[in-house]
Amino acid sequence: MTHLASLISVLMPVHNAGIYLAEAVTSILKQKDVLFELILIDDHSTDNAIENLPAELTRDERLSFFSSDGHGVVAAMKTGFLQAQGMYIARMDADDISLPKRLYKQLNYLQKNPEIGIAGGQIKIISDFAVGEGFRLYEQWLNQLCLPEDIERELFIESPIPNPTAFFRRESYELLDGYQDPEWAEDYDMWLRAHALGIKMGKPEGVLLHWRDHEQRLTHRDSRYDNKLFMQAKAYYLASSHHLQHRKAIIWGTGPTGVYLYDVLVKLNVEVDAFIEVNPNRVGGIKRGLPVIHFSGINQYTDNNNALIIGAVGARGARAEMRQALLDMGKEEGTDFLFAA
Repeated sequence: MTHLASLISVLMPVHNAGIYLAEAVTSILKQKDVLFELILIDDHSTDNAIENLPAELTRDERLSFFSSDGHGVVAAMKTGFLQAQGMYIARMDADDISLPKRLYKQLNYLQKNPEIGIAGGQIKIISDFAVGEGFRLYEQWLNQLCLPEDIERELFIESPIPNPTAFFRRESYELLDGYQDPEWAEDYDMWLRAHALGIKMGKPEGVLLHWRDHEQRLTHRDSRYDNKLFMQAKAYYLASSHHLQHRKAIIWGTGPTGVYLYDVLVKLNVEVDAFIEVNPNRVGGIKRGLPVIHFSGINQYTDNNNALIIGAVGARGARAEMRQALLDMGKEEGTDFLFAA
């Protein structure tokens, strides 16, 4: 099959998208200054939202419909990709809104940055109800990660690319063999696999998508978005990465997050040397059979060698304080330490 060099294939899995579907489809069909096709994949919907799309949308020759060969978003994406004609593959959710220049800006970004294989996008979270502070902080964190080095630095904290903004070079998508279906979230798994393969990720400046929060969103109802599964994903890819090649780990944090990270890493045959704490009531103690040391003494800790320090404290504001403390000690982020919470 010959693929069109300038064509963007937008894949939109749909499962009971309800009242939001028409607006999502419209937002793609109104994209400006690009050549694209929109492939809508029905993931066994039962709400008739697809059948009830306005005729002015369904008549658009750029829109095509297919039924998923399996169940779930990963199977739907695989079905859609088999039909894709373009050299660029864009992801779109059936309940979000792409701004009119989204595809143009992402295409232009990749064309100007040939070393980058996946473009994401800055987002604005919208909802029919008040957006909580936690989501606003997540939005802020996502939108400050645009450069490839920023995304790589914070990859193990959270998923750095909003999935409905994902925009791939076809060769990158094929190298990754598309989305897979692990125990944890398929989008975070995609970014972790991309990093493992050396595929760089970045974002153009400017909000490109309105990301809708509602009760039926997968992140609220799919068990694969459980925090423990996210930690399992982080540990799995950390254990096989260059970060821990021939190195031990030291975990900063003796709370539930740090202890769970320890448990998962040990199962993956990573040797953990110690825990770090700032609480004087915990320093000098033992956690999981390992010494608990104060962060200020890390350079004098004789067993650390070149151990990777992994920050695993989930309390709000803790990461910034830990980062500054380690930088002040002459540690380099991404080499001497990184964060997993």
